[in-house]
Amino acid sequence: MSNLIEQLEDDLKAAALERDAIRLSVLRLLKSALKNQQIEVGHELNAQEMLSIIQKEAKKRHDSVEAYKKAGRDDLADEELGELEVISTYLPAEMSDAELTALVERVISELNAQTMADMGKVIAAVMQKAEGKASGSRVSQVVKSKLGN
Repeated sequence: MSNLIEQLEDDLKAAALERDAIRLSVLRLLKSALKNQQIEVGHELNAQEMLSIIQKEAKKRHDSVEAYKKAGRDDLADEELGELEVISTYLPAEMSDAELTALVERVISELNAQTMADMGKVIAAVMQKAEGKASGSRVSQVVKSKLGN
């Protein structure tokens, strides 16, 4: 845990020195979200818990971008995209489509899943093995295409 917190603090100091207001605000938000979760659960957060919080913050920004674009507020969408860029630097690289498809196929064969009724357990297993390198929507899409046939 301390590595990510230390990196956030170092990046926060650098952003303050560079007077990068957006980056500074996003880093403060991330640090605060991590600290709040730590207080809520009552123990030091492990890497998976921290990754989950950062992913939630990224998803919030992604959803906001879509909502602002639908509402014709490109100025606010651009602001959220800037925040999303900063948050994304703390997330692992996304799996390629080929890697994700291979992982889904492997999990389907391991679980002997054959119908859409098995979709939930396949998604859960894939998400655990993907370790934050694939979004739930991407995983769901690939699982549906494999089990739907």
